[in-house]
This record gives sequence, C-alpha cells and structure tokens, in this order.
Amino acid sequence: MSKYNYSRRHSSEVHVAGLTIGGPAPVRVQSMTNTNTLDTEASARQALRIAEAGGELVRLTTQGVAEAANMAEIRSRLREAGCRVPLVADVHFNPKAAYTAAAACDKVRINPGNFVDAARTFRRLTFTDEEYAEEIGRIRAALLPLLDICRTHGTALRLGVNHGSLSDRIMSRYGDTPAGMVESVMEFLRICREEDFNDIVISIKASNVVVMVATVRLLVREMEREGMAYPVHLGVTEAGDGEDGRVKSAVGIGTLLAEGIGDTIRVSLSEAPENEIPVAIALRDYITTRAGHAPIAEPDTELPFPARALAADVAGLGGHTPWPMIPGYDLSVDEADIMDMDASQDVEQAIGTEGKVIRLHSSHANPVGEMQSWIERYMGAGGRLPVILHMEYADADADTVRLKAAADFGALLLNGYGNAIALKAPALTDDEARSLLLGILQAARLRFSKTEYIACPSCGRTLFDLPATLAEVRRATSHLKGLKIGVMGCIVNGPGEMADADYGYVGAGVGRVSLYKGKELKARNIPASEALPALIALLKEHGDWTEPSASESL
Repeated sequence: MSKYNYSRRHSSEVHVAGLTIGGPAPVRVQSMTNTNTLDTEASARQALRIAEAGGELVRLTTQGVAEAANMAEIRSRLREAGCRVPLVADVHFNPKAAYTAAAACDKVRINPGNFVDAARTFRRLTFTDEEYAEEIGRIRAALLPLLDICRTHGTALRLGVNHGSLSDRIMSRYGDTPAGMVESVMEFLRICREEDFNDIVISIKASNVVVMVATVRLLVREMEREGMAYPVHLGVTEAGDGEDGRVKSAVGIGTLLAEGIGDTIRVSLSEAPENEIPVAIALRDYITTRAGHAPIAEPDTELPFPARALAADVAGLGGHTPWPMIPGYDLSVDEADIMDMDASQDVEQAIGTEGKVIRLHSSHANPVGEMQSWIERYMGAGGRLPVILHMEYADADADTVRLKAAADFGALLLNGYGNAIALKAPALTDDEARSLLLGILQAARLRFSKTEYIACPSCGRTLFDLPATLAEVRRATSHLKGLKIGVMGCIVNGPGEMADADYGYVGAGVGRVSLYKGKELKARNIPASEALPALIALLKEHGDWTEPSASESL
C-alpha cells in the first residue's frame, strides 16, 4: 500500500450468510440497534429501517443467553419480511451467550478484553511468563467451543477490541497503548489460526481518533508480519452526535480508508441508528471512487514526522506555531505574501523562494495523496516555506462538504502536514466553515476550542435515553471550552472508553447514574434526576466550572 497512490489493502474473504466481507468485495456499511433484544418486534422493525437505509449488516446486543437465543426469532421475522441482512450478536463478559448466539445468528462479536478476563478494574497485576501462558490457556479453553459451534453453523466471528475495555492483564503488561490493544486481539487470532478457523473480521476502536488510527495501522503491520490478512472493520467509538460526531468519524475512518485499510465501517452516532448509514455510505463512496486514479509521483525519501515542523517562520506560520491555524480566523496573511501552488506542479518552482507562504491546492481525484507527495518532495529538496492546505468543494449539500473536508484535512493533519488549513465551500457560511475547521483540528487532537462530548451511540444495554441526556448535558456544559465530557449508556465500555475524558456520566442501572472524574468514581448509582446538578457540583469542586455568559445561555 502507498500513502500517495490509493489502492485497497488485500484481505482474505469472510462470508456472513450471503454477504462477503474482504477480498474484492466493496467496503460494507453497518449499524447497531438500540432496542432490547428480547423485544422481537421492535428489534426487527429497527433492523429493517437500517437495512432499508442501505445497511448491509445489523448488530444487536446480547447480554445473556436469552437475548442470544432470541436472535434466531428476530432473524426469522426479517426473513419473513423479505430482508436478508445478516445479523450480528454483540457479546461482552459472557462466553455462554456467545455459544448460544453462534447457533442463532450469522456472526458473533466477542471482545478479547472481557471474553475471558474479568471486567477492567485498573488494577496492576504481575505475571511470570509461566503464569501469563496459563492465562492464554484459559482463553483457548473458552474460545475453542465457540469456534466449533461457529464452524458447525457457518457463523462468522468478529474480534472487537475497544480501547476502553482492555483487560487488567493486558494493561499490566503493555500499558494503555496501541501495542496492548493489538496484542489483545493477536492472542485470539493466533489461536484461531492454529485451529484453522479463518472466518474472522477484526475491529480495534477508540474514542480518541489519533489512538484509533495509530492502533489500526499497527494491527495491519503486525498481521502482515505474522502472515495474516483478515478483513478490518473501522469505527470511532463514542463519536457523539451532529456535526461533531460526523467530523470525528470522518477524520478517523476517512484517514484509514484513504490508505486502503478497511473492509467494513460503522459511523457510531448518538442518534437513531439508521442515521448512521447515509453518512457511512457517503464517506465510503467518496474515498473508494479514487480507485484507478492517475498515478502520483512517489517521493524518494520520507520526511520526519511531523513534516510541518520543518517549515521556517513566515507571516506567523511555521515550525514554532503549536498547531495549524485558520486564515481569516486567527491568522492574517497578506495575499502578496502567498504563493499559490497546485500539487501537480513541479516542486522546483517553489525552491529558492523566500519570505512567502505556500497555498497548496489539488484538483486530483486523490487530493490527499497528491498534496502529501508534493510536500514530501518539496521539503525533501530543501524547501522550507510554511504550507496552507487549501481545499475547495463545489457540493451544494453542506453535510457532504463537512464529510469530505473532515476526511481530507483529517488525513493530512494526522500525517503531519500543513501549517494552516483553509476551506472554500459555497455551501457553508464563513462561520460554518470556521466551525468545521476547528472541529477537524479538535478531532485530530491538534487544537481544542470547544467542549468535546465522548458519547456512545446507545444500544440495548443503554440504561437511559442517551440522545436526550446528551442534549441536556450539552446545554448545561457546552460553554466549558476545552473540557472532554463522557456520556455513556452503560458500564461495558463506559469507565474505560471515556478514560480520555475529564468527566464521565455513566448509566449504572435503570434511572441511575454514576459520575467520574477521569477514571475515578466520584458518585455511585445516584438518581438520574439528580445527576446533572451533581455533575455541575463536581465540576465546581474541581475548579472546572464557569458560569455561562448571557450569549452562551441563550
């Protein structure tokens, strides 16, 4: 694979009922219901809505054996309605539920962090090599029955690692790192390969986009090193809702798709699940239509990361600036100081020029690849002018512009390019364009300008109305610039996945909420009616609360 010329990563084929994932198959899109899996009618209706929107797989939570067994009834209802969409069971903490689900649906997702290991408690554990090998033996003993059932029923398996649910065992040996996340799934993959079971898809997710991208890249490299080519499912967990959720997802998923990584995707939004599908389709189609594009020149050498740090200081831009800036918002550059360059032009035209800022454009079918190549070749030849990454989108639909811009700028920024970002899009007002660019910078973890909400998309495990609760928390706290607040429906990934957050609001039971400061539990199992005032009190206690201004209160 090349980060300049687009092509899909080669992956093995996995068959899920009549659907092929990986190999030459298109990138598949999927979503997850938020219904109680014991409610057959509601689950079937929602699965139908997801399928009608274009979803190609539907996942349902299966907390216990009863929910897992009912997957067969839900599948029957869908087949009676003429819907052939494969159903996926989502299992945590309960191998017995996985065994039942493997005989009742088309694919089973298990989480290596909690399939055998106990729930994460953030305890530091110590193992000798012999003791660690015994733990792998426990995994094998629990996994082999599942593989046998899957083989008998033609059921596929998804190994789904979440940053927030790594086991204490993995955490103790590898830390809270991409390496730990990758090893968590590789332990299971090695057993599957030894048993010659290969109908496997892998997901490895995080709410932090930088961590998610780095970890998936590491996973692909490790699989290649060990001679594996399993299909990869992409997603950013707890992305939130609205523009923020779409931008965060597009930055992470779009960056990896642009590198050819990804065989199936889910855009996880804290909204109705069918809303995820058009976003996923638009993102997939935008990236994958680059296939077969005109070749882009490959640089002879690759620059140190990040390339932006090599730029000289010109007009307030350059290596000394702590983040990429936004012209017209926090940076003024006289047009006389700008040298416009198209990424199709020879870099020699910019070599030798001093005291200018390069505004780099591309009209290539793969603008990200062409701009990365141009910057690498320009700086490799000794050029040191700072670069404004300039994108133009003629689309009339504002949401389409947001998705494309997040995918393109996100890939460039995460790969270390650009001292400033600029956008021309008639579909957006100036204020909307600035908001979008700031959102992209925040998703790339380069600059924080607003409150960030790490919010799960909700599922059958969710213990309150998550979209309404997220909206309520947002109304009360959105003026707290730079804070990260987690709003999580249940404890499966809550305390861990929101470990990147400053504060957490987590469902603890029906009508009950627990509050966290970082990873530390501060209020357990309080009534939901008291949770928001208690959250504000917690913010005040730790000096993170300010009263909203009159305009912010409106």
